[in-house]
Amino acid sequence: MSSRNENKTFKLAILGVLTAIVIIQTFIPFLGYIPVGPLSLTIIPITVIVTAFVFGPKNGAIVGGIWGLITFIRAFIAPTSPLAPLIFTNPLISVVPRILIGVIAGYAFIAFSKTKLRSAGSMRIAALLGTMTNTILVLGLTYLFYKEPYANAMDMDVSEVLPAILYILVTNGIAEAVLAAIIAPIIARPLLKLNKK
Repeated sequence: MSSRNENKTFKLAILGVLTAIVIIQTFIPFLGYIPVGPLSLTIIPITVIVTAFVFGPKNGAIVGGIWGLITFIRAFIAPTSPLAPLIFTNPLISVVPRILIGVIAGYAFIAFSKTKLRSAGSMRIAALLGTMTNTILVLGLTYLFYKEPYANAMDMDVSEVLPAILYILVTNGIAEAVLAAIIAPIIARPLLKLNKK
């Protein structure tokens, strides 16, 4: 087998492993979601971001899209939270933001790698951007499309929905982004070195 074919096989194997990790994280409690109140602190974006760093934005988008499709299907058959059937049955909320994690993180990493920032610094910023893309889009689209149903489900006044969503953004969103900025470079750097070899 030529070195080119070996390299392609290695890339496919690692991509397959990362995809499998996303699937496992989606279905096994505490591996992908840490329950916090009615929502969950999501750590799956880290896997999507690592994929985008190591294999590029396109593959990051594919792995993110797989997670999004699983989220979409689970909202109908096995919701992860009381709000999931309300929110994640809309693919604009369940699938699109997940795809964009890989796209934003991957292209941000490429762009920042061309600056004076070191590799780890580029990864940290890109991981923050990728994770916040998901959080802002999911929460923003939830507010845009489901403000009233969200208020009814949470037994609150409609005027309280925006402060509640902003609270989630500040607490869960920042926690997820910081976690991704710390963990994604630790996982991605050795994989990038292996990929270059």
